[in-house]
Amino acid sequence: MGVFERIGKALHLPIRSKAPVPFVVLFKKFKSILERNNRILTLMADMGDKLGGEYVFDRRYIESACEELADQIFKLVSDLSILNRCRNVPLFVAFENVRQEIADELAGRHHFPDTPATLPLSGLRGDMAEAAGGKFAMLGELKNVLQLPVPDGFVVTTRAFAEFMERNGLPDFIREQTKLLDADEEGNIREVSRRVRERILAASLPRSLGRGIAESLEDLARRGGRIPKSLAVRSSAWNEDGETSFAGQYESVIGVPPSGVADAFKRVVAGAYSPEAWLYRRRRGFREHEAVMAVGCQVMIDSKASGGLYTYAPLTQKEEGIFVSAAWGLCAPVMSGEIETDSYLIGRRAPFPMLSREIAHKGSRMVLGSKGGTGFEDVPALAADAPCLTEADLALLGEVSLSLEKYFKRPQDVEWTLDASDRLYVLQSRPLVFYGEPARRTGAIDAATSQAEIVFSGRGDVVQRGVAMGRVHVVRTDADLADFPFGAILVAHHTSPRYSRVMARAQGILTDIGSPAGHMAAVAREFRLPTVVGCGVATELLKTGDEITVDATQNVVYRGLVKELRYFELTEETVYEDSYEYRLLRRLLKKITPLNLVDPHSPSFTPSSCRTYHDITRYIHEQAVAELIELSEDRRGILDATARKLRSPLPLNLSVIDLDSEATGDTEELDIAGLHSLPLRELLTGLIDSGMWSTDPVPVDMGSFMASLTRTLGVSGPGSEKLGRNLAVVSSEYMNLNLHLGYHFVLVDAYVGDVINDNALYFRFLGGVTDFSRRARRAGCIAKILERADFRVELHGDLVIGRLKKFDKDAMRAKLRLLGGLVGFTRQLDVRMARDDDSHCFAEEFLAAIKPVMEDAHDNP
Repeated sequence: MGVFERIGKALHLPIRSKAPVPFVVLFKKFKSILERNNRILTLMADMGDKLGGEYVFDRRYIESACEELADQIFKLVSDLSILNRCRNVPLFVAFENVRQEIADELAGRHHFPDTPATLPLSGLRGDMAEAAGGKFAMLGELKNVLQLPVPDGFVVTTRAFAEFMERNGLPDFIREQTKLLDADEEGNIREVSRRVRERILAASLPRSLGRGIAESLEDLARRGGRIPKSLAVRSSAWNEDGETSFAGQYESVIGVPPSGVADAFKRVVAGAYSPEAWLYRRRRGFREHEAVMAVGCQVMIDSKASGGLYTYAPLTQKEEGIFVSAAWGLCAPVMSGEIETDSYLIGRRAPFPMLSREIAHKGSRMVLGSKGGTGFEDVPALAADAPCLTEADLALLGEVSLSLEKYFKRPQDVEWTLDASDRLYVLQSRPLVFYGEPARRTGAIDAATSQAEIVFSGRGDVVQRGVAMGRVHVVRTDADLADFPFGAILVAHHTSPRYSRVMARAQGILTDIGSPAGHMAAVAREFRLPTVVGCGVATELLKTGDEITVDATQNVVYRGLVKELRYFELTEETVYEDSYEYRLLRRLLKKITPLNLVDPHSPSFTPSSCRTYHDITRYIHEQAVAELIELSEDRRGILDATARKLRSPLPLNLSVIDLDSEATGDTEELDIAGLHSLPLRELLTGLIDSGMWSTDPVPVDMGSFMASLTRTLGVSGPGSEKLGRNLAVVSSEYMNLNLHLGYHFVLVDAYVGDVINDNALYFRFLGGVTDFSRRARRAGCIAKILERADFRVELHGDLVIGRLKKFDKDAMRAKLRLLGGLVGFTRQLDVRMARDDDSHCFAEEFLAAIKPVMEDAHDNP
């Protein structure tokens, strides 16, 4: 059965079943969802690892991996349909949209982002290369994220480019012309190139594109306060200024008047088929359908001096530095090598001292024409042999250099210009590729690391290799994320997809707990961010403000900044395969691994917001847990199951439904020793062994008692008289526990197994016998305890909700023991809490008392 047939069959499932589905069947679907979730994350991780360049793969691997992913995710959506009673039509639609985009990409057809014909530079970010091309996506990141000065402008999007090409029949024409190329390609490339470029230059612009350019020029004039006299119209192709630079291969048109932008757009597009650019693509293994071009338009700067720089240049035996080349006038002839330039080598630390310089005779410079266009003029004699940069100019370039290098986590090749007022503008930044022998981890590097203090080593799992150095920023709450400083190393107790908010600003990540196949790990790989999870001691040994070096290649964390490791990292050649299969996998992973749904409590955490396979997987994982809790709460499908009374030294009045066992009679009792459910067994251990259950009478005022009685009379759901007030639905790894203890209600939902990614705890506490102020104090005390135990906590009056995920098995056992003790400790706590500051005192009392019971879970697994 094909995908469309399977979706059609799934979409026509009945909305309501006549008979309730047995809970044991629903629970099996829940376990199936967990298993598929892990398989999908493992597949994603494997595909991401392939981009590291350390594996050889072919197209068949890509196709089979995509096929298995699609199959697993379709079944994942189908499993959730059983669990949530067929409310999944939007998820099936989201799945089919992503699946179709992947199928089209495999067939050489692109799904361009749904954008207007033009986008302002102020609206671009680094992850928008599919819409804006590599160069202008990067410029948008520099302007809007790093807040660097970049000349204002806009970009004609790849969707508008594709419409222009299709409307004029150009893709078919180019395919036909490509077939005419000689076997050696160079024989008739110039003639074929001429025909293609003439056809492009003669083509007409779609009306929507012409209107978009005109409106963007008006907006540009409005933002600048006047109509710009001169514009630069620049190429921004896919893959440009990325791993493959295409440096100097594509055409840019400078000095363009506003009336000439439409023609300049066609010149830039035609430039993609110059003999040089065409041969460059073909010799680097690019297919014709990969020639996708966005075109940017920026205000020209009337430049005093311009040039390029390498943010890291190991040019001498003694010292590394920042290499700067510069000349008078506009930047274009500097980058093309048409004129002589000054050369400077400056230090890599403020105040960026000058290490050396060579001043050239700069007899001519390129300037803007008074009526548009550009031209060369003679440089006055006194300036021709004078340095064109001052120490202040060089210090400014040094600051920008290290900002760029730190942000992109590797050296950059930068183009820049200074205007007449010495204002610096960044014109371009792309990765700097070192050719030749990369640095070796010997000599000075070995000496430096042997002298450095090791904070810890060999702990946890490396998610993404690399070196990171900077100040620690410990993240415990969302407020810590909001204040996350640029260039810091994120240290947290556990992993969370929420950290994706700051990954662009972070240098690296260390967590005490987490899975290398989890959601955060997938996003860290996407950002190529050095990351180690499951260290166990990171938050214990590191505090905010500590300077450290993380060598995630060797899995060592050093105290202080080991700069030799940074130099090794910077001079190491980029590891990637320059092949079509590699680029294809990279494009496909943009539809697979990015995670947009990071906060389950956000209004946008919906099926319609799922834009990738990772989004769908994350949404279903959260929904599956929520659905199981809901099913357990209203006891749908449970009432026909056999419940056995638990014999306990405490008056729990607890009935147990074991999903793994056959029915053995309604009256049979069960001993605690006979429980094979790990979560229930551990919770009861915490409840009984801690000695927290108190039977001493406590005074209570009658008004509070009557108010609470009225409020709690209707808590028990239908059918509870059959099962008793308290119910546990369990399997060997699962527990859903509903307890009514006096006048408060406790719900614990737990899944604990060997796969860390599956492990989850949900705790809810509500009610009491006293007035609201005392109940609220007790709720505050419970919240403090849960927060100290790493739960994410919500507090609403006398309602407390705690959530915890992805701790290992022993840690989960300890958390369950804590919850068991908490159930006993808080039974009559509201009556005892007379003052607001009692919350803190009782929380400390409980944590001290429960600690030995929790430690025993680690000592005696």
